[in-house]
Amino acid sequence: MQTNEQLQQDLSSVLLDLIDKTNLKKGDFFILGGSSSEVIGESIGQATNEEIGDLIVSTCLTILNPLGIHLAVQGCEHINRALTIERAASQQQPFDLVSVVPRPHAGGALATAAYQLMNDPVEIEHLIAKAGLDIGDTHIGMHVKHVQIPIRPLLKELGCAHLSALGTRPKLIGGERAQYAPASIKKK
Repeated sequence: MQTNEQLQQDLSSVLLDLIDKTNLKKGDFFILGGSSSEVIGESIGQATNEEIGDLIVSTCLTILNPLGIHLAVQGCEHINRALTIERAASQQQPFDLVSVVPRPHAGGALATAAYQLMNDPVEIEHLIAKAGLDIGDTHIGMHVKHVQIPIRPLLKELGCAHLSALGTRPKLIGGERAQYAPASIKKK
C-alpha cells in the first residue's frame, strides 16, 4: 500500500492531467466517485476508511477550488448516489436538494469527507457534469453529460483501486453532409 503522501501526489497528478484533457473551465462541475475500501485493497464497501476519504476529497478541493471548478462527490447506493456539493454551486442551476447527511456506511468515506470539508454542503439528487474521476469502479456515468468519452487517466490505479475517467463532447449531428468545428471532434 502506498503512503498517504504518495496517494496525494498521484491523485494530484491525475487530476491536473484530467483537467487538461477534458478542458474543464471555471464554473464546470467535476464528479468524483470513489471507494476508500478499494484504495486500500479491500472490496468495495467492505472496509470504509475515513482517513483515505479525507485525503482524496481534500486533495480534490485543493486543486479544483482555486480554478473555480465545482466538486460534486457521489455517495454510494445506500443514499441513491446523491451528490455532495457546495450550496453556492447548487444555486447555479435548478437542482433538487435532498435530505440526507452522508455517513461512512451510508454514503461512503468520500461523500462523508466532502460533507465535512466543504464550507456549506448540500445534497442533490442529480447533475450533469462535464467530466469526472472514478476511483474503484463506483460508476459515475449517470452524472456525466451525454456524449461521454472515456479518458485514460495518467495512472491506472490509486493505491489498489482501478481508475477510470470520463469527459464529454458535443453531439455530432447532421449526417454525412454536416461539417463540424475541429474542437468538436478533437481526439484526447
